[in-house]
Amino acid sequence: MKELFDIFFKRKSVRKFDKELFLAEEELAEIKQAIERLIPLVDNIKVRLEIVKRADTTAKRGEYCLLMYSEKQPHYLLNAGYMLEQMDLLLASRDIGVCWYALAKTNEAQLDGLDYVIMLAFGKSRPQDFRKAVSEFKRKSRNELWEGDFNADVIEAVRLAPSACNTQPWRIVSAGNSIKVYRNTMVKSFIPANKLPYYNSIDMGIFLCFLEIALIQYDYAFNRTLSTEGGSDKELLEIANYNIKLAAG
Repeated sequence: MKELFDIFFKRKSVRKFDKELFLAEEELAEIKQAIERLIPLVDNIKVRLEIVKRADTTAKRGEYCLLMYSEKQPHYLLNAGYMLEQMDLLLASRDIGVCWYALAKTNEAQLDGLDYVIMLAFGKSRPQDFRKAVSEFKRKSRNELWEGDFNADVIEAVRLAPSACNTQPWRIVSAGNSIKVYRNTMVKSFIPANKLPYYNSIDMGIFLCFLEIALIQYDYAFNRTLSTEGGSDKELLEIANYNIKLAAG
């Protein structure tokens, strides 16, 4: 996944697509091949990703939609975010715009016994549809998101991760060789309170994808432990713990 790091600084949620641009059959074939190479966060969760035309959903943007179906095992929402964010970055690297689409519905709520989770709407875009500078991002400051000392380049890179309504629910505490990742259950959003934990759990999978790509980029080796899923009665809900084993140089 290291090759996706540079796309952190380019990607953007594309909400306007030029109707004169279309994906070629060769591009669609490459996207389907890329789906087969996605790395899961949790190996034993069964998933299926399907590409359908936008008209086969209620989505209002893009030419196609990538639908994620999954069995409902522990961490399945984290896994969905982790896998789909790889596609988000990969498509951006090819000037294909993506919008995480939470509210759209599909014709099939289930597929092969797997439940629909979320979709990415996507379509051919132009280079100018993506970001050119970090200053174009609207993100919380380092001090709002990360407590403790760590590689400043890693911290700045992971701040750019996308999230539902830009809620940025992640909070990180680092000390020594440990990085602990939490979900802030008290974030404010236009998303209804009863749906926010669902989408923010997907967001946390997106963040873990960003974090691991950044760690690999800067030559850190690590062991990841996902925390036991529980209720959201705490302000900070532990999601994962990383034991950093090596930093080059």
